[in-house]
Amino acid sequence: MKFYTSIPQKLNSYFELELEKYRQEFKNGNLTLAWNHLERAHIIGQKYPFEHSYVHWKMLQFGIHIKSTKEVFGQIPRLIFGGVKSFVGKIPVGNPGGANVPPLKPFPIHPELQEIFQKAGITNP
Repeated sequence: MKFYTSIPQKLNSYFELELEKYRQEFKNGNLTLAWNHLERAHIIGQKYPFEHSYVHWKMLQFGIHIKSTKEVFGQIPRLIFGGVKSFVGKIPVGNPGGANVPPLKPFPIHPELQEIFQKAGITNP
């Protein structure tokens, strides 16, 4: 069993960039684009407990903001268990993290995100 604890520096810059884009789009009222950046941040950071949990926290806040009961109640277990799953290396790779998808289902990683992992030297996202 492999334990993951901290996001590599090179990957962290991409993670932080997605969060900054999220904040900007959210501030500008572009909620669909904002959500897309949260999903991208989730995929980039889901292997790392703190980053994974943080994105679910932001998704929970987003759900509250848009008054989505489904998103709020969908994020609570993800927030509780997501970081633990990351810590023990049992994540559904590529899962975008929203309540609109099954929490344990892996998804193909978009080529643009695959390129980010490659640039950061991550061969097994």
